Amino acid sequence: MNFDEMINEVVKNGEVTIPSNWAQGRASFGGVVAALVFDRMAHVVTPGRPMRSMQVSFVGPVTPDEPATVEAEILREGKAVSQVMGRIVQNGEPKLVALASFGGDRDSEVEVDALPAPEAKPVSQCKGLDYVEGVTPEFIQQIEMRWAFGNLPFSGKGGRELGGWMQFRKTPETFSDAHIIALVDAWPPAVLPYVKQRVKTSSLSWALDIVHPRPFLEPGDWLLYKAKIDKAGTGYGHTQAGIWTSRGELVALSRQTVTVFG
Repeated sequence: MNFDEMINEVVKNGEVTIPSNWAQGRASFGGVVAALVFDRMAHVVTPGRPMRSMQVSFVGPVTPDEPATVEAEILREGKAVSQVMGRIVQNGEPKLVALASFGGDRDSEVEVDALPAPEAKPVSQCKGLDYVEGVTPEFIQQIEMRWAFGNLPFSGKGGRELGGWMQFRKTPETFSDAHIIALVDAWPPAVLPYVKQRVKTSSLSWALDIVHPRPFLEPGDWLLYKAKIDKAGTGYGHTQAGIWTSRGELVALSRQTVTVFG
């Protein structure tokens, strides 16, 4: 199944089996798991309240090719903001838990423009991260990335920045917030250029804000991602990232804590 088909499966049945071509090692790709839970949460919220902020805890790996249940529950619905909890459960155990705040627009005197997007080479001039069986994660078959910032993982060259352009290899029917969430988590942890040998990493927690009114996105548009390391050590890395359109418009902000095994 492609991403849109998995979204539709959850909408119809509240359950999904993520195929192995969306895997990341022994687990399903965390970005698509988080996106499926988000979409379930979005469907229980009062219309007109887009997601403003989401916190995700990756409790355990979602095994590919096995059914999992996707759940959502409204914790509180106020005049302008809805607080929602979502989770994905497999074999009776929670694998991902998310809290999200959905909010309608408010009248405000505060208006501050976003900082400008970083300068990056055009997509055509950036080297692609190709899928290599047994080397790259399986989900690279689904998401295309073009390197614009920083060094490659396992190069031993270090550096505080990492990122580039990203899009789905198969153009989706629409470009929803769920599609953005899946793309944002595709990039490897920014700490990986510091090691020379292959080591395992895992997302521990993730906080994502989507900026609204969100810039208009066509299904085939590229997004630009740039992550920076705040601090890394004792087996953990702390990073922050921004996501922009090709026109330089801010789309989302991301913070992530990853564990490094080695």
